[in-house]
Amino acid sequence: MTDTLVPRGCRAARQAEGSYFRKGCNPLAETGRSKLQNQRAALNQQILKAVRLRTGAENLLRATTNNKVREQALLELSFVNSDLQILKEELEGLNISVEVYQNTEETFSIPLIPLGLKETKEGDLTIPLKDFILEHYSEDSSDYEDEIADLMDLRQACRTPSRDESGIEMLMSYFIQLGFVENRFFPPTRHMGILFTWYDSFTGVPVCQQNLLLEKASILFNIGALYTQIGTRCNRQTKPGLENAVDAFQRAAGILNYLKETFTHTPSYDMSPAMLSVLVKMMLAQAQECVFEQISLPGIRNEFFTLVKMAQEVAKVGEVYTLVHTAMNQAPVKANVPYTWSNMAKIKSDHYKALAHYFVATLLSDHQLHPSDDEDKQEKAWSQLHDYMPEGLTSLAILRDKVQRKRLGKAHLRKAIVYHEEALRVCGLCKKLRNIDILQEILSVAHKRSLTKYAQHEQEDDFLSLMEASTVLPKTEHKVEMIVPQFSKVKVKDFFERLGPLPVFSAKQRWTGPRTINFHYQERGLGFTLKGGPPVQVHCLDPECSAALKGLKEGDYIVSINGLDSKWLGVNDVLEKFKSMGENEIEIKVISCQDTMTSVHNKSATYSVGMQKTYSLICLAMEEDKINETKKATPKLSFLSWGTKNRQKAASTLCLPYTVAGSSETKKKLDSRLTVLNIESSLY
Repeated sequence: MTDTLVPRGCRAARQAEGSYFRKGCNPLAETGRSKLQNQRAALNQQILKAVRLRTGAENLLRATTNNKVREQALLELSFVNSDLQILKEELEGLNISVEVYQNTEETFSIPLIPLGLKETKEGDLTIPLKDFILEHYSEDSSDYEDEIADLMDLRQACRTPSRDESGIEMLMSYFIQLGFVENRFFPPTRHMGILFTWYDSFTGVPVCQQNLLLEKASILFNIGALYTQIGTRCNRQTKPGLENAVDAFQRAAGILNYLKETFTHTPSYDMSPAMLSVLVKMMLAQAQECVFEQISLPGIRNEFFTLVKMAQEVAKVGEVYTLVHTAMNQAPVKANVPYTWSNMAKIKSDHYKALAHYFVATLLSDHQLHPSDDEDKQEKAWSQLHDYMPEGLTSLAILRDKVQRKRLGKAHLRKAIVYHEEALRVCGLCKKLRNIDILQEILSVAHKRSLTKYAQHEQEDDFLSLMEASTVLPKTEHKVEMIVPQFSKVKVKDFFERLGPLPVFSAKQRWTGPRTINFHYQERGLGFTLKGGPPVQVHCLDPECSAALKGLKEGDYIVSINGLDSKWLGVNDVLEKFKSMGENEIEIKVISCQDTMTSVHNKSATYSVGMQKTYSLICLAMEEDKINETKKATPKLSFLSWGTKNRQKAASTLCLPYTVAGSSETKKKLDSRLTVLNIESSLY
């Protein structure tokens, strides 16, 4: 089922014009993408179970001094670590199932790499939000059940967005809506008791936080992931399809870069700055690849200047994939980037470099410099292809000398064949890529084409030719760049706007309960003036007027007039209502601002004052006072190694409750049964 709009009136009698809630794709639909997401969700649960078993064994090993118990704990750790390694490999297999996301029509294009959506647990915000509305805003929380239900419907729909622009718009709407919710319901001085859980896209390890930062960051990641899936789905055999693919990957890079720069302490490993930098490079490389395909779509004419241009364009694609492959093999991301992704970047780097050398060889062997040709123009174009020339030769000399052109052309063909063979070798070493028929076919066809071209010019004395082909310099006339996300273009209505204007009625402001004031409109006026708005504020209050005598204070906000909400009314509207009452008694409800809550550092599940950042499973231990420096745990090495290179990573962060000698009982209160262990992170 595609993204649909359903009128809110089907749920409640109260209807608002233009209001709606959204539904995502049917999670039970038997599509290839939904099957992958369901498998990912199941694997995440298995990984969570294994991590908990590992944590229990680690804690037992630390606590016991009995040798037999230690042996049993070590044996359990060995088994659990092996199980986790198998589960991690299965999750990696899902991440490299690139063929599922490709266009369904027959194409002759190398597959592109999409990102899978992050999974989350279902959560119910109803009770915490209703309690906060009653406590903080002093309003009947039952009046906001529809708004809370709309928010929950939108969150549920965002778990299965449709793979099109409507899915992107829905995710962006929820992201913006989270900004409203954060300002209205999440005070900076305390937590709401709502635990948000999201699973790492690469490791499957769950991450928990009691604030909205994780939720917002994960939604941004899924927006970027959805853009990559849209890009891979485009038909790359048509010009509009390639244009859409380039746009999608540029937007994906923009979203992921925005996530990296905005949420600097994201706890999930797949959203760490190092990993996001790699993903941004990969998306821009795929966009550059689609640009080359777009240029070559009408066909490549066997003409000197056309071949020069194509050689430089395709060399640019090879260059950006070389940078991607290098970034993927750098610590700390190397351990968690899927092995097939790294191999695919290497294959594309070699394949497109080989094409660049093939184009150069073709322009040298198939074209000769004729008297009617523009020597200066050809010499300038040729000199831009190389950073150096063979010793004793110049660009013009090579162009004029038929023998030298042929020798250099064969040298470029030899280099092209070497790159083609390396691409085929790397592809053959990877089981997953070896099973992608279209990839094998494209690499084989390009290799045979270069071999055929070389055979046409092969001679018996070729062993005497020692000329070396130089690297083809990359250059593009269509440089791809990140497209910065424009959230302002998505029009979103605050679900809880009935609470009042957000700058005034927010979680940062503390209010008194509404007070009822009854007074009459006197001949000399109200006895006070109004300012600001909405909502309007009492100003220049006469202490002798009837309203002041009934309890009205300077600076009070008027929120109700004769039982009608006035939080969104301006000064003129309120004065009109007062005048319309004539000599009748006026009843208003006012509130007073107590103070503004000072912002403190968020004691999130993964980063708080005096604690290190970490990228593994963490559940929050809330304490009212600052963390005592003596509570810091000594960093310990983990028994888990995702791979042979990971033995220095931090220990598990999911631990049983612990207490510290000498601590007061109030400092031992925990809002959950789990506590935070201060450890070192391999990323920082």
